Amino acid sequence: MTQDGTSTIVGIPQVTSAVLRGDAYAADCPTRRLLDRIGDKWSVLILLLLGDGELRFGQLRQRIGGISQKMLSQTLRALERDGLVTRHAEATVPVTVRYRATPLGSDLRTALRLMIDWAETRMPEVQAAQRRYDARVGG
Repeated sequence: MTQDGTSTIVGIPQVTSAVLRGDAYAADCPTRRLLDRIGDKWSVLILLLLGDGELRFGQLRQRIGGISQKMLSQTLRALERDGLVTRHAEATVPVTVRYRATPLGSDLRTALRLMIDWAETRMPEVQAAQRRYDARVGG
């Protein structure tokens, strides 16, 4: 076995039980695309709301001020593709669509909740720093 958790059989690398890890600092690492997704304000807000349980599309739109129907649709599709959200459509007229965080999405929600809590409690300090900066540079 090599130091990176792989072994070679007849010149073919074989992955062992070691967990593969990305390198977000590498230009071609797919981790960067995932960070773009989970760092997006709409994704964060959607995942936080879905952590409380299943919600319909309209309920999500009502709860997230300022999000357009198009942006909500696009973000939900992307989160579903990434395995963070599941979509369930019921054959009603009109169709009822419900969304729920997956276990992977719920796991991410824990980390996001810490970030939101930090932002909500530290905003006065950030605003004070912004005022000091603006006064210093004339902005």
